[in-house]
Amino acid sequence: MAQDAREEILGKLRAAPKQPIPERPPLPPMKEESLQGEEMVTFLMERLAAEAYTPFRVRNNREALDKLAQIAKEEGLKCIMTSTDDVVTPLDLPSWGRGNDVKVLNPSQFQDRQTYKDAVFDQADASVTGASFVVAETGSLGMAHGTDNPRLLTLAPITHIVLIPVDHIVPVLDAVVGRYFGQVGKYPSQFSFATGPSLTGDITGYLFRGMHGPRKVIAIVIG
Repeated sequence: MAQDAREEILGKLRAAPKQPIPERPPLPPMKEESLQGEEMVTFLMERLAAEAYTPFRVRNNREALDKLAQIAKEEGLKCIMTSTDDVVTPLDLPSWGRGNDVKVLNPSQFQDRQTYKDAVFDQADASVTGASFVVAETGSLGMAHGTDNPRLLTLAPITHIVLIPVDHIVPVLDAVVGRYFGQVGKYPSQFSFATGPSLTGDITGYLFRGMHGPRKVIAIVIG
């Protein structure tokens, strides 16, 4: 472009009347933000089903153990790997396993990482972990990882059973961002989000479950 043509165009742009930038209108409130109590639990159960979880609702830990026994029988589970987080530990799954012919392992029983990895991949039919929180809006699991809940537990076994106390359900993600990501020096070593079973597709559009994580996610909402 010739220099005089360039200057002519720029001159016209500079001389053009300035138009004020309109303010962005406020976003309408999300109905999910007002969810609470039983309404929020019902909404979550519907969202879990829509995202291809296998969801169950029980009233207390005793019923959660009964449901686990039913699942173990129906799924043919003979060995499970569990976390030792604050949700799972009170259920005393080792004792439950002895009464239901299910071998119950946890990462702290292994002396080195390789034997633990071998057990997660080759021995465990399923994993059982707690959820740090669950977002009702999307059905997404939020899971803080550390020594009591290694991330591999939620990735390697073909079936992941997640226990969700009702007081760990939040309406939207914003409700817990500060709790997990706003406290300097108190971050978990890792944090992951998962919405339903692992799902991917090839170039032809054929969908496959279990490529990058569990093929089946069973959610037990407790309370």
